[in-house]
This record gives sequence, C-alpha cells and structure tokens, in this order.
Amino acid sequence: MTPNLRIAIRGTGMFVPERRLTNADFEKMIDTSDEWITTRTGIKERRIVSEGESTMTMALEASRRAMNDAKIQPEELDLIICGTVTPHFLLPATACFLQAELGAGKIPAFDLAAACSGFLYCLMTAAHFVHHGTYRNVLVVSAESLSRITDYQDRGSCILFGDGAGAIVVSQASNPEQGLITGIMGADGQGASLICIPGGGSLTPFSDQVLKDRNYLMRMQGREVYKFAVSKMQELIRQTLEQSGVRQEEIALFIPHQSNLRIIESAATKLGISMDRVWVNIDRYGNTSGASVGISLDEARRAGRIRTGDLVMMVAFGAGLTWGSALLRM
Repeated sequence: MTPNLRIAIRGTGMFVPERRLTNADFEKMIDTSDEWITTRTGIKERRIVSEGESTMTMALEASRRAMNDAKIQPEELDLIICGTVTPHFLLPATACFLQAELGAGKIPAFDLAAACSGFLYCLMTAAHFVHHGTYRNVLVVSAESLSRITDYQDRGSCILFGDGAGAIVVSQASNPEQGLITGIMGADGQGASLICIPGGGSLTPFSDQVLKDRNYLMRMQGREVYKFAVSKMQELIRQTLEQSGVRQEEIALFIPHQSNLRIIESAATKLGISMDRVWVNIDRYGNTSGASVGISLDEARRAGRIRTGDLVMMVAFGAGLTWGSALLRM
C-alpha cells in the first residue's frame, strides 16, 4: 500500500491550561447535575484558560513540545499553519504571533478556520506542501480558547467546551511506506447557521446591541448538530476505508474528534469497532474543537498506543458544517 502523500509526523505536542472546570462547578452555576452531564456527554471536567493565557500562549507551548519531540529548531521550520476560530487577536493571524514567539524567522505563517475539523484541514494542507517539495518542515498547530466564546447561560451547550492546543511537525518521509494513505475534506455551507457566532463580523459589527443580545458568543442548535455528527462520523470512517482499500481491523487506533462520548460510542458500535481501539479523552478535556484530534494524537503516542508502522485513522466534524479524515501510516 503506497501512501498518496509521502510525509512523516516527525513530532507531536499538546498543552492544556491548569485551571479545571468540573461538573460540580457547573452545578453551582446553572440548573444541571454531574449525572445529567456525564450521561449525555461523557464529560467530567474541562480545562479553561486563565487571565494572561490565550489561544496563542497554548499554541506556543504545544508547538515547543512538538518541536522538541521532533528534535527540530525554529530556524529549520519552513511554514506555520494555525487552525483556530478563537484567534489571539482578530487581526493579524495567530500564526504570525506564534512565528515571532518561536523565533522562526520570516517564514510564511497563516491561520485556517475550519472549527472542529481545523486540525485535519491543516494537516492536509501541510501534507501537500511537503509531499510536493514546496516546504520541508511544516509546523501545524490547532488551538482553541472556546471558553472565551461560550455562553455560560446556555445550559445545553456551555457544559461541552474546553480549551487546549495540539501540534505536530510534518516533514518529508525517509521511509517510502510512511505517509498519508487517504485524506478527505468536505463542507456543507447550508448548515453554517447550526453553529455560529452571529455578531461581531462584517455583517453585524460589534455594537451595544450585539453585546446586549450576547450575540458575540457561540450559538448551537444542539439536536441538529448531534444528528449530523452521528451520521457523519460513521460515513467518514466507511468512506475513508473504502477509498484506501484498508480493512477496519487493520487500523491500530481510531482518533475521533472528541465531541460527545455518545456520538463516538454509537459510531463504533454500528461499525463493529471495539472501543479499546478508539482514543477517548473527552472525560478530561471536554470538546476542545480543532485542538481535540491533535491533543489525542500526542497523548496516544506518548501512551505507547501508536507505534512506527501503525495505521491510524483520524476523523473530525464541526461548524461550517465541515468534516475531514486522515488515514496515516505512522
């Protein structure tokens, strides 16, 4: 099986803030309970940025850890791609702040906004640049401070989200067997309003009314998003296996976006995938949007669940509506 794109994940890293927001904390904030949250989401706690922390500060630490793992210096990087919908500033790109903090010289740096699919969109972009020889070493980091845009008066959604960052260094593969076997990206803009921030953009700029209506915070139609996520995760895994010619039992580890434990378990059951082959950390971090797959990849590697030569499938889906998958020979 020859990879479509010859790349190597040279190093991985992650970072989450120290501050924890537990289900017990939510019991004091809104009308809910630990049992209600755990049963419906699988979440026990989330990490939340404190004063002075931001998407960039988390991305910086995750990036440094990935670069240390890859044994690569800032001057060896050729490109930085940052996936985020909660940038350090609205302008300029968070990747530019990251480039300066890393001391990476004047290499290109840009942000990519694909919400929960952001890490895989960034990975796919980096893989094409590296495979075709445009760049040798690309830093990919997806980081989100979702607590900054969460409406903590919305009982249905505020319990879901946490903050964090996951990073990888994508480089040219020396082993011809290593690389991206199959990658899928997609979007359906007809569902854009299902998860959105209605105020603060060019259509409805920041104003007293936007602030009064709390429209600078995220809005989500939970029931519709749940139905989309359940069907899309199954569809993505089936489509990725079909395109690659790989059998489900050949996959060493499935790494899904940590959206909701019920969604993950439902898809695994219907596809006949044992949960011991599915990485889950939503109980500890909640839904960290685009950061979740990168965080999970790093944790799985460091736990010894991913070894050289393993086939690993990552899948994600989120606002946009967007989705993506990547089947890698590590």
